[in-house]
Amino acid sequence: MSCVHVNLAERSYDVWVEPGLLGRAGALIDQAGLGGRRTAVISDERVAGFHSEALLGSLVAAGCRPSLHVIAAGEVSKTMAQAEILCRDMICAGHDRHSLVVALGGGVVGDLAGFVAAIFCRGIPLVQIPTTIVAQVDSSVGGKTGVNVAEGKNLLGCFHQPHLVLVDPQTLRTLPQREFCEGFAEAIKHAAIRDAAMLAELAALDPDGREVPAELIARNIAIKARIVEADEHETRDIRALLNFGHTIGHGIEAAIPYGQMLHGEAIALGLRAALFLSQRHCQLAPAASRTLLDLLQKYHLPLVLDAAIATPTIIEKLARDKKFAAGNIRFVLLDAPGHAHVSEVVTLADLRDAIEHLREVPE
Repeated sequence: MSCVHVNLAERSYDVWVEPGLLGRAGALIDQAGLGGRRTAVISDERVAGFHSEALLGSLVAAGCRPSLHVIAAGEVSKTMAQAEILCRDMICAGHDRHSLVVALGGGVVGDLAGFVAAIFCRGIPLVQIPTTIVAQVDSSVGGKTGVNVAEGKNLLGCFHQPHLVLVDPQTLRTLPQREFCEGFAEAIKHAAIRDAAMLAELAALDPDGREVPAELIARNIAIKARIVEADEHETRDIRALLNFGHTIGHGIEAAIPYGQMLHGEAIALGLRAALFLSQRHCQLAPAASRTLLDLLQKYHLPLVLDAAIATPTIIEKLARDKKFAAGNIRFVLLDAPGHAHVSEVVTLADLRDAIEHLREVPE
């Protein structure tokens, strides 16, 4: 079993990665010192149908007292209103400040359940059990929680590190093809900013299969863990590297009704825009950019922006993004595969050019 340790002093935790881990979740939660508690399992209607029975049985066997709280699938549930409903449901189920929250699902469930854990009784422990590529390689690690508002994505939230993360690659087998593929945008991002050698490994995988090596997932987690350790609260321009492709990507995501485009699909467009600006400002080699674009296409991710999504709307949404500091644009650019940096040379005109570039079919 692969283990990645996230070293954050008193907030440190382990991320375990192994096929079949879901059935051992209760025992591992007990080993982490969280056993015997009332446990609120938060999941969505699709994931719960596949995986909640195995998890609940494992928790009961370990002496936990679980209750299941199911939300509608998708970004539509990532709201303050849904967070309040979950908190009130937990109160009615007998949960208190000694309880535990377990997030079973993808990025939406993880972000929302983490936010609930952070605010319930002023904060209770959290265990993440991610079931999508996005959540397994990225969002379940690092402690970012939050909900969306009409003005933008993840604008309300807080840092609340999990006490434990359990990754079972077998849960990926139940994903629809589109949701399976979208997560690879985050893996490609990790390779682009920190591990160029991973690009070949991603190119060797079958995007139409459901088998992802545990070692590859753990390698992605380790990249994020090292960055989070160096800059937990994103104050030193280190953790901001993880935003490669996300500035314009989040702007696109927020410019249309939530759910019309999956997160990884928006990030794929954001990555193409970031590569365009990296060639403009950092002399990124066109061949390097082409390699990354080919990978995105391999995983059936979009590279052309719908003409109906207006550039001014995207600009308006991204201007409210947390990655803007005092009105300044802080944009992650790529010097070469494996080497990224945060830059302040990107202008609004650059952003408009990059968005318009997305309307062209890649050569």
